[in-house]
Amino acid sequence: MKVLIAIMILAGFVVVINACNSSQEKGTPATSAVSKDSLLTRGKYLVTIMGCNDCHSPKKMGPQGPFPDTALLLSGYPAGEPLPAATPEQQKMGQVVFTPDLTAASGPWGVSYAANITSDATGIGNWTAEQFRNSLRTGKYMGLKEERMMVPPMPWQDFRNLTDADIDAVFAFLKSTKPVKNVVPTYQPPGK
Repeated sequence: MKVLIAIMILAGFVVVINACNSSQEKGTPATSAVSKDSLLTRGKYLVTIMGCNDCHSPKKMGPQGPFPDTALLLSGYPAGEPLPAATPEQQKMGQVVFTPDLTAASGPWGVSYAANITSDATGIGNWTAEQFRNSLRTGKYMGLKEERMMVPPMPWQDFRNLTDADIDAVFAFLKSTKPVKNVVPTYQPPGK
């Protein structure tokens, strides 16, 4: 009797395993990859709610303050614009000075410029998904371990808690954006 029960349990496992394998081979909706459209939709949603445009998009001034310039979305600090600079007194006091469009900041850490995160080669166009994931997980500029750390106001410490799926969705969306050629100035450490 015990042998018969053991054989029935083993047969049940075989049936379940075979059913799982055959459904995976057929590509049932439960096991198929996320569609590209849903990935891009999720990425756009995350870029919007995470406030990426707040820093990475140049702004125009309107009656209610600055709003993203749709022609330059996510292209970072506009090359050729006047550089922000906190006075030595402001730096000593820990004050931060932003450009009017909020794409650059000067503070105790130095002067930082919002990166171009469009699909252009001057942005993240040549980045790999691994580089992007590393940049958000480790705070390393361009996701490369030999590079400097990202500086404020980039909130990578918060973004490192995103799931891999969310980071992949953000990356897919950013890679789908209109490329905007814009070489952002290099970070300036304090006192430079």
